[in-house]
Amino acid sequence: MDATALDNLREALRGPLVTPQDAEYDEARSLYNAMIDRRPAAVARCTGAADVRTTIAFARQTGVELAVRGGGHSGPGLCLVDGGLTLDLSPMRWVRVDPVNRTAQVGGGSQLGDLDHETHTFGLGVPAGINSTTGVGGLTLGGGHGHLTRKYGLTIDSLVAADVVLADGSVVTTTEKEHPDLLWALRGGGGNFGVVTSFTFRLHPVHTVGVAATVWPVEQTQDVLRWYREFLPAAPEDLNGFFAVMTVPPAPPFPEPLHGRKVCAVIWCYTGDLEGGRLDDVLSVVDDPAPPAFHFATPMPYPMLQTMFDDLVPKGLQWYWRGDFFDTVTDEALAVHERFGRELPTGLSTMHLYPVDGAAHDVAPGETAWAYRDATWSGVIAGIDPDPANADLIRRWCVDYSTALHPHSMGGAYVNFLGESGDADSVRATYRDNYARLSAVKHTYDPDNFFHANQNIPPAA
Repeated sequence: MDATALDNLREALRGPLVTPQDAEYDEARSLYNAMIDRRPAAVARCTGAADVRTTIAFARQTGVELAVRGGGHSGPGLCLVDGGLTLDLSPMRWVRVDPVNRTAQVGGGSQLGDLDHETHTFGLGVPAGINSTTGVGGLTLGGGHGHLTRKYGLTIDSLVAADVVLADGSVVTTTEKEHPDLLWALRGGGGNFGVVTSFTFRLHPVHTVGVAATVWPVEQTQDVLRWYREFLPAAPEDLNGFFAVMTVPPAPPFPEPLHGRKVCAVIWCYTGDLEGGRLDDVLSVVDDPAPPAFHFATPMPYPMLQTMFDDLVPKGLQWYWRGDFFDTVTDEALAVHERFGRELPTGLSTMHLYPVDGAAHDVAPGETAWAYRDATWSGVIAGIDPDPANADLIRRWCVDYSTALHPHSMGGAYVNFLGESGDADSVRATYRDNYARLSAVKHTYDPDNFFHANQNIPPAA
């Protein structure tokens, strides 16, 4: 990239422009997933819409490839392009809460921890994710699910407006009345349509929740999962619980004799009444499939639940993941889960089944870009380890697990779980019958496919 042009861009930006000559370059290009190693020509750290427009204009004028970075994980590293320009929204971390109207406006570079902290003081929240370090932007644009999904729906079901800088540099605010087709596409269609500088969410009552972790030996995976697949969809929407195969971490609340053991588990979140031991009553059923090796339950402020796994999976680990949607867990899939649970390759590698039923099923498949409103679970298989020497090991386990499980899936996956498997066919499968409409919206707002460093939806001809 021409040095003079970069100097001109640097002078035009309020935020810093980081290039390979700068001491902070390696930090600016580092990712949550350390398996990805890319070297952009520059990273433009934008402080507001003006910087975003300037960066887009520069990329269009010079023809350099542009990628957009929010504030969080970017598992497949699509926010970086070798030799390209990254538009980095991470300086735009702010949240403004309107407790009277129960809404929150959130900067495009914010993380879930920022949102949870500001809304919690008013006893409010948004159904979004299970880690406070997840970026609000990437999670929302993909659809978003988490501990509150069965009670309040997907993250996009609470999205009421967004400020967007388009490929031509113009700025629009999209709502149900203004540019409603764009809002429809942003509700799950990924980063294909523009740079979202702020999101506005409808907030829901949540303050202290019941949190529990129930653990069984991995050898009981089939029995537990057979029970779980019937119990949870029939349970009240106040109860959420994601299923996992995992290795017990050497940390509280798990007792030392369990540390390092391979297990299956359910992590529970209960938003109902906690008075009078109600949480224990609700979870008294955990003995039904088999006596658990460990069960822990306690009331907890919702933001604390959102940070429970942050220290376990910090930035800088090796990650390889794949996902699928499931409407049921077939009998054949039970054996697949137990087999690969027994074969967990490293202490952090895991598989999660996140519930996406309950309130998420109250929205029709065509009302948002998220097409799998009939799914019961969004599954993800994640090979994780701090040692780069284990990259092939965790990749092979993840691919083999996914290959064995995919025939029992619905055929598509949550776009944020596609990882490196996000080819054109996988993206099309993610959106089902909504794909054609998304492609038409793409043609309206980005006819040249300027925003293509993503799980891409090309514009309709």
